[in-house]
Order: sequence, then C-alpha cells, then structure tokens
Amino acid sequence: MDWSERARAAEELQDWDEAIALVSAHAECFSDDPDMHDNHLWHMDLLARAKRISELTERALTDNHARRRLNRSLRERGMEAALCDRAEDGDRGALYVLVRLMCETGRVQEAQKVVSDIGPEDQYARQIVAGDGWT
Repeated sequence: MDWSERARAAEELQDWDEAIALVSAHAECFSDDPDMHDNHLWHMDLLARAKRISELTERALTDNHARRRLNRSLRERGMEAALCDRAEDGDRGALYVLVRLMCETGRVQEAQKVVSDIGPEDQYARQIVAGDGWT
C-alpha cells in the first residue's frame, strides 16, 4: 500500500492526524507538479474536515487555498461572526462568502448593510447583493 492509499484509509477512518501527516508530506502549493498541488488542496480539505480551524487560519495568512477553504468551512459551520471578522480585517473572499450566505437565506437587507459597512466600494460584493453573483 503506497502513501496515498494509506492516507485514504486513514481519511475513511477519520484518523485525521495520520491522513494529514501523510498528505502534507507530499503537498506543495506552488508546485510545477500537478500532483503536489492537488495534494496541497487535499491537505487543506483534511485540515477543514479535522476542524483544525486555527491551523487553517494561520495558513490563510499566506496561502490563498487555505483562505478559501477556511472561509468555506466557516460558512459550513454557520460561523457568520467569524466570516464577518475576517471580512472586516480585509479578506474579500470572506466578505463574498458572507454576503452570498445572507442573500441565499433571504437576508438581502442585512447583506446590503454588511457591504455598505465593510466594502462600500467593492463592486463584486454589490453585484452579489443585486443578485448577479449568487443566483
């Protein structure tokens, strides 16, 4: 059994420590090797599924993939306040995730206020609220 088969087996057993250790050893974000890059995405997904939010948050400071996976994970967990905090700190991806969530759950006025407060000049956020980016 090679490392990836062992990692998949650990993943199925939700042995996150083992799966993460195996995958991270074969992962690289900015790699010319597409397999290494795919493993990096797998690694970020494993961190989210293992609920290692603090590790994803730390990686999100310098890694776009970690930032996107973190924002998606926060949405999946219903952590709107954390998304809002991230958006207020300048993470536009968090703003877009938050605004989409609000619009999808019928809180368009609340989404408009968030855009007005956090990103009044952000045209894409305004498009999402207008219905152009979330339907």
